[in-house]
Amino acid sequence: MSNATLTIAPPGTWSLDPVHSRVDFEVSYLAGRFKGEFHEIGAELAVEGERASLEGSARVASVDVRDENLSAHLQSPDFFDAERHPELRFAAEQIRLDGDGRLSVAGELTIKGVTKPVAVTGTVSAPIADPYGNERIGLSLSTTIDRREFGLDWNNPLPSGEPSLANEVTILAELQFVRPGAETSE
Repeated sequence: MSNATLTIAPPGTWSLDPVHSRVDFEVSYLAGRFKGEFHEIGAELAVEGERASLEGSARVASVDVRDENLSAHLQSPDFFDAERHPELRFAAEQIRLDGDGRLSVAGELTIKGVTKPVAVTGTVSAPIADPYGNERIGLSLSTTIDRREFGLDWNNPLPSGEPSLANEVTILAELQFVRPGAETSE
């Protein structure tokens, strides 16, 4: 029961620092790993007593894979369908601290209008005071999903008949959260 009393951060509402945060994905494609990033992200962490909840989103139109044509393809109905589903969403009502800063998060991920439960793991940094009078923590989170469960079925077969794009996608989030400290300096 000792782990049940651990909290991930002091109580309060923590806001995402989007400049020092990122949400990436990676998937096996052709002969290696293919990576991308969502530039426009938002999140809020609420800590109340021993409970912590997290809500976050990423704007599909902000996907960046370093190629304009491919970014456009990812926004098309073949993949995220940005016009009909402009955001990816994540929500977790319970974040469990397993000790040594390790987190277990049972949440729900919504992609392309489909919501599925996901198990997310990661770490949390100890709270620090930043140079601007705020408290700050960092969450490093990851999960692996089967993209087909969210309606992302597109593929391009190789000459061998094998698919060129894997179905397992890893989502990685490096998030810094901030809340005003006891003394505000601005």
